[in-house]
Amino acid sequence: MAYLRVYEPLSAFGDPPDPRLVKAVETAQLTRASAGEREQLMWLKSQTAAPARLLPAELADGRAAPSTTTDVLVLDPAEVPASPDVTVGPGPLVCPLELRARSAAALASFVGDAHPTLRDSVLNAGGVSVESVRARTSAALGDLHRSAMHVLSTTWTVPLPWFALVDPDERRLVLGSGRHDPQRELSWRVAMADARRRVSEARKLVENSIGDSGPGRVLAETGRWLEHFHDDSAVELDYGGLVQLISDPILDTDTSAEEVHRILDSLRTGDVEELAELFQDLRDYWSELASRERLN
Repeated sequence: MAYLRVYEPLSAFGDPPDPRLVKAVETAQLTRASAGEREQLMWLKSQTAAPARLLPAELADGRAAPSTTTDVLVLDPAEVPASPDVTVGPGPLVCPLELRARSAAALASFVGDAHPTLRDSVLNAGGVSVESVRARTSAALGDLHRSAMHVLSTTWTVPLPWFALVDPDERRLVLGSGRHDPQRELSWRVAMADARRRVSEARKLVENSIGDSGPGRVLAETGRWLEHFHDDSAVELDYGGLVQLISDPILDTDTSAEEVHRILDSLRTGDVEELAELFQDLRDYWSELASRERLN
């Protein structure tokens, strides 16, 4: 699973912030590498509890568990590249996992989009009704500190428009001891102001060249999402668990961010031939990973 995360200054979470959040930030027990394991653990606990929980990080009566406040990632502003006139922080910067709310959003989408036969089969197996699911997911989303979640995630691939937010030269690559090393990483960090500027420029360029569907729609949605957060926040694009599916030589030579920016340059110059070649290269690279979704 890949992630697009927003880290906000602690002051953005209340004046004063919840003491439990302050303590969690001070101890900073979660890391980028351990966040995925934490999410998996919370999922397993929700299903092995008696009775099973509808959502992870939730108590038996449907209220949010304390972990919804304390499961956070913490980032030092000094670790975020920024343009000379851009401010990040002050620190510490905080990104809540918000697993309960993210799960609620996914469940609400399933209830709304799945074929009625599949939907009813799944809900009946869980002993819940459509009405109760909608009520519980609405309550979970209503508990968010903001009207938007701090984490967007995708399985098996990275939406190519996300690369428009980052500076390709600022990638963070850690191969570690192999695919299963928890410290293995490919990510980028960017100041919120820089991310907003880049996504706005890319959206206008794409919409003027090929319209507002497809990549243009993703860029517009991403731009609106970024507007929900503090101006001095940081954004992180993280390959997450995808790095465990990619060999060292391929990960080391990954040029997805560079190629997306070259595509944007080709749109500016009208170089259709280079545009087609770059797009084909990216499609070939990511199609192998994306195909695993159909096999799983």
